[in-house]
Amino acid sequence: MDTLPSPPPRVLLIGAEGTLGRAVAAELAPRHDLLSAGRTSGELRLDLTDGNSMREAMAQAGPLDAVVCAAGNVHFGHLLQMSADNWQLGLADKLMGQVNLSLIAAEYLRDGGSITLTGGILSDHPIRQGASASLVNGALEAFVRAAAIELPRGIRINLVSPSVLVEAMHAYAPYFRGFEPVPAARAALAYSRSVEGAETGKIYRVF
Repeated sequence: MDTLPSPPPRVLLIGAEGTLGRAVAAELAPRHDLLSAGRTSGELRLDLTDGNSMREAMAQAGPLDAVVCAAGNVHFGHLLQMSADNWQLGLADKLMGQVNLSLIAAEYLRDGGSITLTGGILSDHPIRQGASASLVNGALEAFVRAAAIELPRGIRINLVSPSVLVEAMHAYAPYFRGFEPVPAARAALAYSRSVEGAETGKIYRVF
């Protein structure tokens, strides 16, 4: 007797309309049931600074096999000129937003599901005016390593750390002189590795 094919894995992608997010969506969509979410765009509304909105979006999404975040904001500015609010942007949005996303996702993911977060090259190679990004990205890497040993039900967690993207160099070139940019499509491959692989607690560097 023929068996029905299994449905494709259901993936919630936060930040699907951004430069990186569009590449991740293009990479994952052919093999997954992809739901997009964002603060102002996507099929679902999800604000990384609002835990209630994250919980509501995941409840609407239904049972999930993977949660992928390709979003998060930080402030670029001179170290001694940044205000408390400038620092707080990265701490509340990209750092604690992704931390809280992971904790909430663990409640909604199926057994053996995965979480993929986004850091960046500045955790390894700091630049002038990038102290907030370096701080946030380094903290995210530490969180992923620690969370991997405690998440229940076989849930995996990894982080993709890309260099500046080719497609974003028009905006970020002054900050990244001498850095080799990577195409967004190349960075997106690391998200497939995280979602479809077996590893956990890994940092996938795309430099």
